[in-house]
Amino acid sequence: MRFPHTLSPQSLFLLSITTSFLRIAIAQEGFCSAPPISTTQPLYWKVSNPTLSPTHLQDLPGFTRSVYKRDHALITPESHVFSPLPDWSNTLGAYLISPAMGSHFVMYLAKMQGKSKSGLPPNHVERLIFVVQGMVTLTNVHGNSHKLMVDSYAYLPPNLEHFLNCDESATLIVFEKSSYEQLENHIPEQIVGLTDKQPVLDTPGEASSQASQFLNSGSFFLHLCLTTLTSIILLMLFILANMQIMDFQPGEFLSVKEVHYNQHGLLLLEGQGVYRLGDSWYPVQAGDAIWMAPFVPQWYAALGKTRSRYLLYKDVNRNPL
Repeated sequence: MRFPHTLSPQSLFLLSITTSFLRIAIAQEGFCSAPPISTTQPLYWKVSNPTLSPTHLQDLPGFTRSVYKRDHALITPESHVFSPLPDWSNTLGAYLISPAMGSHFVMYLAKMQGKSKSGLPPNHVERLIFVVQGMVTLTNVHGNSHKLMVDSYAYLPPNLEHFLNCDESATLIVFEKSSYEQLENHIPEQIVGLTDKQPVLDTPGEASSQASQFLNSGSFFLHLCLTTLTSIILLMLFILANMQIMDFQPGEFLSVKEVHYNQHGLLLLEGQGVYRLGDSWYPVQAGDAIWMAPFVPQWYAALGKTRSRYLLYKDVNRNPL
């Protein structure tokens, strides 16, 4: 049998290369296709497995998105420096915010390994922990014990003896501050909770394109919902500060361009967006930490195709004097 046309040596060579690429494509499950989107990743997995970590930047020596200025800082995962945490066993910590910046609190990541145990903060220092990966057991001096999984938090008042145990591995975000002011006639107690189990109150318009303002009931343990359509804020109150978890759907943004005497510590838990700090505009994503000094202009807009969520510290209920 004869073919009507014969292939030239050049054509045969090109055909051979094309066939080889097709074999690679099949072996790699789609040479030109985008990688499949996983729907089984655990909550907040991007915080402990960030996209731009040191291992992802080996071909860009010296590159970092981190910025430190007089009135704000952006600390991104490729800049994290971990070292053993004082008085913690088998635990590495990275301090993201500290008084060396100008803050009156510390915020750090604690990576607990197998058979690890936490230490105590200094005297008269209150602590709040939020679990972003794994599970820990919280036990206090009274023998009360709680299992804290991802999305759980615990407030530990000053001078309460307690410890956290981790059998395998866990990642925590920890806030600590001196309790130099107290609410009159109130003794703080330990608080343990899970974000999704907390009620939220509607305070419409803070996000998206509608106007609103915070509501404040004056209670010790306060929950707020800052919502337009599907955006949410869940707030947990320190003695004189609060912790908020804020959700934004893609395209939503803060309608208030804030300038106030309060300062913030923030960790982006999910998603991505743009944060304005002063005169600078920063693309941010899960795993990024931000410090905002008093009176720095600040604003956030969510981008991407999934919700963006961040954990936010804010000092409130105090006289600026």
